[in-house]
Amino acid sequence: MDFSFTDEQQQFADALRRYLEKNYGFEARQAIVRSEAGVSAAHWRAFTELGLTALPVPEAQGGFSGGAVDMLVVMQELGRGLVVEPYWATAVGVEALRLAGTVEGADAQLLARAAQGEIKLAVAFHEPHARYDLFDVATRAEERDGQYVLTGRKSIVQHGAQADYWIVPARLAGEIALFAVSRDAAHAAATDYRTIDGQRAATLTFADTPARRLAGIHSGAATLERIADYGIVLLCAEAIGALDALNQATVEYTKTRQQFGVPIARFQALQHRMVEMLIHTEQARSLAYLAAVRYASSDADERRRAVSAAKARIGQAARFVGQQAVQLHGGMGVTNEVAAAHWFKRLAIIETTLGDVDHHLARFAALPGFATEDY
Repeated sequence: MDFSFTDEQQQFADALRRYLEKNYGFEARQAIVRSEAGVSAAHWRAFTELGLTALPVPEAQGGFSGGAVDMLVVMQELGRGLVVEPYWATAVGVEALRLAGTVEGADAQLLARAAQGEIKLAVAFHEPHARYDLFDVATRAEERDGQYVLTGRKSIVQHGAQADYWIVPARLAGEIALFAVSRDAAHAAATDYRTIDGQRAATLTFADTPARRLAGIHSGAATLERIADYGIVLLCAEAIGALDALNQATVEYTKTRQQFGVPIARFQALQHRMVEMLIHTEQARSLAYLAAVRYASSDADERRRAVSAAKARIGQAARFVGQQAVQLHGGMGVTNEVAAAHWFKRLAIIETTLGDVDHHLARFAALPGFATEDY
């Protein structure tokens, strides 16, 4: 299978990398993380001007109809740059509206505003008790006088407090349905906090909160799973960018750090370790690219198989490369003053978002044909 990017995709990636290298250096990123908002409105406007916010939105709503492979190109650069703006959360929210909504009326308006960078979105996948089970949903929806209200709690919602609208799964008459909720809706609250990787997350609470049901023909549990798979594909792509940057930073450091009068990069044992880091990254890259291609498959099991294989391998690579990078940097490898520590932290969070290695190995093994086919 040819995983070469088109000229347009490569040019898009190059433009984004140039912007991040010039304007989003490590010190600038750290200043954003330490700020009260935790994100930068100026950089979000720049992303909009570059076309990032319009990329995943359908053309009918002013976007570019970018698929998972197009998004992979972008997410790799954002992972390399340790970007903390809520791009992943908004892109996944756009996919939720595209899949679960009607792509007209209020849904179309939200998509058009997202393309223009006017609003940010977030999908509330997690509940406090559910761990990685997407379908263990306790949040309830009720219909009252033709309107819907939600009651429940969502946890670890990526950039939940920065989002203008939330996509919320809830139980309606025993079935999972998806709802759009405004951050300004009555009886809705978001408790914002910083995660260990410098990103933001929130706990959302609803108490008879007004909501609008996304009533597209594909709304429901299967659509929620597909939305999560899309989020995983994007996380895997971000991880590849972070792994590439971490490998490069480690090699550069070993060329300058001296022991016994010579750079430690000359020690054969350390060279072997850095080669193993590269091998882990390349194996993870292959599966991440395959997952991006297979996401569009009409065969749900084929999509699940590729996505879970990629997420499991990414998690393994993230742990191995991160641990080796920290060791090769020495004691300073765990300090906040070194970028390597922040790539490691981001990779650790990616590994546990929407299912860790064990979860996805179990999901992969549970798919039809695992016991009889050779993977």
